[in-house]
Amino acid sequence: MKLGFIGAGNMAQAIIGGILKKGIYSKDDIIASAATEKTINKVAEEFGINTTLDNKKVAEADILFLAVKPVYYKTVIDEIKDIVSSEQIIVTIAAGKSIAWVEEAFGGAKKIVRTMPNTPALVGEGITAVCTNSNVSESDLSNVMELLESFGKAEVINENIMDAVVAVSGSSPAYVFMFIEAMADAAVAEGMPRAQAYKFAAQSVLGSAKMVLETGKHPGELKDMVCSPAGTTIEAVRVLEKEGLRSSVMECMKACADKSRNM
Repeated sequence: MKLGFIGAGNMAQAIIGGILKKGIYSKDDIIASAATEKTINKVAEEFGINTTLDNKKVAEADILFLAVKPVYYKTVIDEIKDIVSSEQIIVTIAAGKSIAWVEEAFGGAKKIVRTMPNTPALVGEGITAVCTNSNVSESDLSNVMELLESFGKAEVINENIMDAVVAVSGSSPAYVFMFIEAMADAAVAEGMPRAQAYKFAAQSVLGSAKMVLETGKHPGELKDMVCSPAGTTIEAVRVLEKEGLRSSVMECMKACADKSRNM
């Protein structure tokens, strides 16, 4: 089987890297296209896969990832729709582009797998939401899930919560990076060197997330474990509650989901 990527940016590179690392496909069986020579040369040098500037050559792959930005989906699909057959699996990576939208854009019965990964895929710690249309068989889905799990976790969801996924995982690394940056700034203000501040803040976020995933405890219970009576942590928590941390996060995620819904 051949694997193709139209678009060879960060997300495509993360997926390609994970697949090659796990040995699911060989370099010779993967082809990617991009809009510029610079990008395909970089990808060819880093991964040793086949590259081209011609999207139509990639569109012949058995599993085809559309890894371009949502704004370019219509243009790309118009270019390749007469080449793609009903036997190929089309994997989309685009906020706001529903399965129904993609089906209509292709204008025929196609196997569509809609996904929403996130940028931690670049370090093998992504989380990808997956949903399919009725043309995708269990075997097709299993093949795609193996690819998606090569760079993190993947879960099948109902498409009606995909906008929530965009908010809670697709876009959320940006919120987390802002939180880490803010903690580091505060540590620098207290006298800690900048590089060390980033390391302490980032490792604390990493470790905290791992506790949620591995202990199975409610985040509120884990928070309470850190908050000693009359201690430093509960004082910090009091200020976060006063300044509306929870409300700010919920409002930003609502705005994110609304934007995805209306794209």
